[in-house]
Amino acid sequence: MKTQLDNALETGSSGLILADLTSGVADALATIPRNIVPDMPDRIIAATAKHLDLPLISKDKKIISSGINIIW
Repeated sequence: MKTQLDNALETGSSGLILADLTSGVADALATIPRNIVPDMPDRIIAATAKHLDLPLISKDKKIISSGINIIW
């Protein structure tokens, strides 16, 4: 069963994208210090934003201290 979010992502009407875990994201992951952002899912999110050169919306103090461009 498709959700409203699924439909919005398919039609491109949400302003959101699904980002694949590519080799570029994996390369960017190596630049997110594990001692600053120890949680792997958070590091992947930060690396994806860095790889796509997009700001990240986050209040997570660890991600903020990683040097990623943050909005909020």
